[in-house]
Amino acid sequence: MKKITQDAGRKSLGEFAPEFAHFNDDVLFGENWNNEDIDLKTRCLVTVVALMSSGVTDSSLLYHLQNAKAHGVTRKEISAVITHVAFYAGWPKAWAVFNMAKDVWTESDVDSAKALHQSQMVFPIGEPNDGFAQYFTGKSYLAPVSTKQVGIFNVTFEPACRNNWHIHHADEGGGQILVCVAGRGWYQEWGKPAVKMQAGDCVNIPAGVKHWHGATKDSWFSHLAIEVPSKNGRNEWLEPVSDEQYDNLPEF
Repeated sequence: MKKITQDAGRKSLGEFAPEFAHFNDDVLFGENWNNEDIDLKTRCLVTVVALMSSGVTDSSLLYHLQNAKAHGVTRKEISAVITHVAFYAGWPKAWAVFNMAKDVWTESDVDSAKALHQSQMVFPIGEPNDGFAQYFTGKSYLAPVSTKQVGIFNVTFEPACRNNWHIHHADEGGGQILVCVAGRGWYQEWGKPAVKMQAGDCVNIPAGVKHWHGATKDSWFSHLAIEVPSKNGRNEWLEPVSDEQYDNLPEF
């Protein structure tokens, strides 16, 4: 988990109220916000709800709305949360929070999630993978990293996107190496259980093995696809991974 840090207390009150600044920066944000008993996305939402319920609609709330978006809260989710809390905390408070939230969530949910995923890795997401779209269920993106000596491509899958079953053929050598660089996904060989992939995980795929790979239902997924040098290397694209096969995967 990325460590949350804060220095607003010392910048604003370091000389006037150093003890308060210490509690704000070192205890509230330094310790409490980095406690892993609940995830950061949930902590962001709880904070927004607490501020809204207290009637706080100043720069503090704006900061926490921006923080919530940065940690994966979508426009639909924040809208549903504010609407729900309005019944308990008051309609005027909801109006005030909505007027701030709509300026924070100016992008579509897909654009916002895409930007968040991009911020989690050093490789670009790239352009829509239109050239291979017929072999994918859902939307994917492709970014060439190396096209000389050894081909390396960053392939990004939107949630629930996966490619068809396929085989890398070669007379000699060949196959593929996958290195996950962000998000969560699956790799599965024919007749074997699916393998979970997270950032840093690596899968070696020999030539001649039928397999597929793609994102989990609730996460974007990016991996480097490294082409193993081969003689007469070629891909054989096969049938799609059915919804039944995909829906029967275990919980990640």
